[in-house]
Amino acid sequence: MLLGKRVRMERMSDRNTRKTVIVPLSHGVGMGPIEGIVDIQNAIDMVSLAGANAIVLNKGVVPRAHRGKGRDIGLVVHLTGGSEQSAKVQVCSVEEALRMGADGVRARLHVGGKEENRTLETLGNITRVAMDWGMPVLVTVFPVNNSGNGNVELISRGARIAAELGADMVSVPYPGSKERLRDIVASTPAPVIVLGGEKMDDPTHLLSMVNDAMSAGVHGVSVGRNVFQYEKPGNMVKAIGEIVHRGASVAQANKVLEEERLTSSIYSPPIW
Repeated sequence: MLLGKRVRMERMSDRNTRKTVIVPLSHGVGMGPIEGIVDIQNAIDMVSLAGANAIVLNKGVVPRAHRGKGRDIGLVVHLTGGSEQSAKVQVCSVEEALRMGADGVRARLHVGGKEENRTLETLGNITRVAMDWGMPVLVTVFPVNNSGNGNVELISRGARIAAELGADMVSVPYPGSKERLRDIVASTPAPVIVLGGEKMDDPTHLLSMVNDAMSAGVHGVSVGRNVFQYEKPGNMVKAIGEIVHRGASVAQANKVLEEERLTSSIYSPPIW
């Protein structure tokens, strides 16, 4: 591995555990200014303060939300965009992300639908350029014709495609059980990350999913709405980190949610 890529990969993970907690804050393109990311500067500072290893942003937010102080955090720039359910088109280049100081780039791969080939072409172009620059590529697998998240074959195929085309990390929906997830990990020749998915009513369900995912051998988790739309976003990031990096139980992580609310160290008043 090129030294530059290795350094960037380390910036997106915990150097001791080699695991990662990523918080995507790039929902504004597909969903607009939804709850939790209206004040994007505060959102970034909160998840950084709480111990997230990396965030995902769209290119226009990076210069406007750069903090210049506080705890450092890995930066992943999202290269594809579109409405939430549509196949994504490339809206940012690897070179643009490099000029912004990105540690990694991310793209979304649709599998199982009529737009699959187009997203394959986009991903192939991104990984080709990224390899030249030593830029890590994260790929999010989006199963179009998925029945819930239980279609393990479609998710597994998407993860394998992403790895075959050069993804350095592959994020997948939770397939319903840790046994199914273990099969996906075993058949994917790249580190696998589990997505948090849509907001859950019970935070214990999310923490249980994170715990099961880690026991299945994943590299980490990528949780967006279940973090920034939770009533105590910083506490949720910290609770997830306790499981991912320190092997805490769900009960131990739940205690973090009961602690005093973490607030922004830089921006005030906090949005939450």
